[in-house]
Amino acid sequence: MNPILVVVLTGVFTASACALIGTFLLLRRMAMMADAISHAILPGLVAGYFIARGPNVWVGSIGAAGAGLLTVLLVEVLLRSGRVKQDAAIGLVFPALFAFGTFLVSKFFSNVHLDTDAILYGEIALAPFDLLIINGYSVGPQPLYILGGLTIVNLIFVVLFYKELKLATFDGAFAATIGFSPVALHYALMTMVSLTTVGAFTAVGAILVVAFLIVPAATAYLLTDRLPVMIGLSVVVGIISAVLGYVLAIALDASIAGAMATVAGLCFGLALLFAPQHGLVAKTMRRFRQRRQFATEMLVVHLAHHEGTPEQENESSLAHLQADLRWTAQFATDVVRRATQHGLVQRQNGHLELTNDGRTLAETVTAR
Repeated sequence: MNPILVVVLTGVFTASACALIGTFLLLRRMAMMADAISHAILPGLVAGYFIARGPNVWVGSIGAAGAGLLTVLLVEVLLRSGRVKQDAAIGLVFPALFAFGTFLVSKFFSNVHLDTDAILYGEIALAPFDLLIINGYSVGPQPLYILGGLTIVNLIFVVLFYKELKLATFDGAFAATIGFSPVALHYALMTMVSLTTVGAFTAVGAILVVAFLIVPAATAYLLTDRLPVMIGLSVVVGIISAVLGYVLAIALDASIAGAMATVAGLCFGLALLFAPQHGLVAKTMRRFRQRRQFATEMLVVHLAHHEGTPEQENESSLAHLQADLRWTAQFATDVVRRATQHGLVQRQNGHLELTNDGRTLAETVTAR
């Protein structure tokens, strides 16, 4: 198989597998748990190597998945003690497990291709050369089978338990009331996170897999409020990050996995700025429109309050509005022009008067 195609497909499968379950991690506010699991799997991986008497991806994956579940269990125990919060519990558990795993690697596997750099950073460019051998015959790159299988498994998991995951994520109490077990779903999701992390670190490393778990989901979260669309967009962003990241890495002669994560970050940055509802630009424009609307309402209420009084002529002059409402000259001019364009006020003999529409708006605002 073409090495370039293998690398790109490995990135696509990695991003897709992570994005499918990353959405639920993000919505359950458990992004830090993904980071913890990605580090804490190291002692489990070492244990798998001990059992297999050498490098064995399958036994190592089982050990690493067990370490991931142990991380979740220890964090839950600390949380239930009532003495620490979630971030503190995670901060206590995963550094201890990661440090223990690092000690085991440096002590017992210093002469084997198992080191902290390989675990943390990975090297997706080597995916075409990591072949799966069955009965002495190569059947293709092993990462494609592992990550493609994880993508399928995660997709099946999300499809089969979509309703349960949705209920447990947004209303755990109601889910428990109608017979679902939020605790069981929590551990099932954490199991999938552990397995995905274990499968992905061989290609992109334990640190970068966190980017694929969280960043595409966070990008999709900015673009839509509908959960099915959010999951789909998360996968699409992951795939785009993998493909464009490879192109960027080749163009700049840089780390492929790092470039993929960088493109994912760029996608998030673009969504943060330009998302239709939740982007910074949209929010700024919305606040600007709200400010103008509020100022217009203040203007018509002010004019209505003084309408028919001896002070009407003075209170309705543009200069007095600037002083009384503490507006700048430019802002006051803009507000009056906008109110005039909308038929709320009109100029009469150098001062402002309300139209019928302006009086109606003033009454509406006052009655709120």
